[in-house]
Amino acid sequence: MELNTSGIIGQSTTLADVFRVLGKVAPTDSTVLVTGESGTGKELLVRALHANSHRAEKPFVPINCGAIPKELLESELFGHEKGAFTHAIRSRPGRFEMADGGTIFLDEIGEMELNLQVKILRVLQEKEIERVGGSGCKKVDVRIVAATNRDLEAEVKAGNFREDLYYRLNVIPLQLPPLRERGTDVLLLARHFLAHFCRKKERQVLQLARDTRRILLAYTWPGNVRELENFMERLSILVDGSSVEPADLPVKILDQVGDISLLPGLPDEEICTGPSSPSMSQYPDKAGLPAAEPGTFVWPDLSTLEMQGLNLKDFLEAVENRLIDEALVRADGVKNQAAELLGIKRTTLIEKLKKRGNQS
Repeated sequence: MELNTSGIIGQSTTLADVFRVLGKVAPTDSTVLVTGESGTGKELLVRALHANSHRAEKPFVPINCGAIPKELLESELFGHEKGAFTHAIRSRPGRFEMADGGTIFLDEIGEMELNLQVKILRVLQEKEIERVGGSGCKKVDVRIVAATNRDLEAEVKAGNFREDLYYRLNVIPLQLPPLRERGTDVLLLARHFLAHFCRKKERQVLQLARDTRRILLAYTWPGNVRELENFMERLSILVDGSSVEPADLPVKILDQVGDISLLPGLPDEEICTGPSSPSMSQYPDKAGLPAAEPGTFVWPDLSTLEMQGLNLKDFLEAVENRLIDEALVRADGVKNQAAELLGIKRTTLIEKLKKRGNQS
């Protein structure tokens, strides 16, 4: 079955490893613990897990355990009965009841207090909840997926997290890599976000200059994908030209990467990548796994256009121009031979070169 990656963009081997585990665990009801630094996209991964499960048509209910005041979190999770506390003027179901039949996502579970951890453990063991102020238990059929940016093993040793709950949650661990370990995914994501925000602001899609790409690859992105997304939105507003140059980047980034002339060169698949020459081998296939080896073909999809910031006409022209250039290089500039390699007439090739402004 084709894996639905719910909009997660990337082709790095580290991300591909995550997708492989995702494909195996999604069809099961096993409890999953997603770990990773803040901003790596943990909720997107959990949504993909739900989308590929047999519960996909049932509710997906997220709750950020660190964003809700501790005194209200129990009621949010388990619901309450009328009169359970001062402002409980009516009975109200909690997130577990809302997720019945589906998936509940406990984000930042490392922030949860110990007394509530006991109740989560009970849900895992007994498949039942009790509303605040209630006198009986209610069965719930939910898959629990949790996420945290904390080291829960260290939290267990420090006495801040229950060891028995940790092991019940950590049946299948999924660790999302930080952006700095995802190679050229940085540029795939940067182009995707930049194109999105430029279109949203009804302006021409900005391109990334060569040295800008080298800088973006060298920067460590402490805020991960979230930082990159916010940064691309800022560029879509502030950059006046048609491309993002190193001078458009903030001092924070330039200071961290140091002397641009000393930065590593671009990977092979990025050297020719630009507004007129997208690299077909740089895109992930529909399963989210790495693209095919050079020399084989990967069908483009709409995400291909979005990542390059191109419409269909521009994309087809870019592919045609790239193939023509390769044929001319192979034929040492001899147009008869280049046309033969392309399977077209010499006159057709000359017409196409004229349209590009080349001499015949």
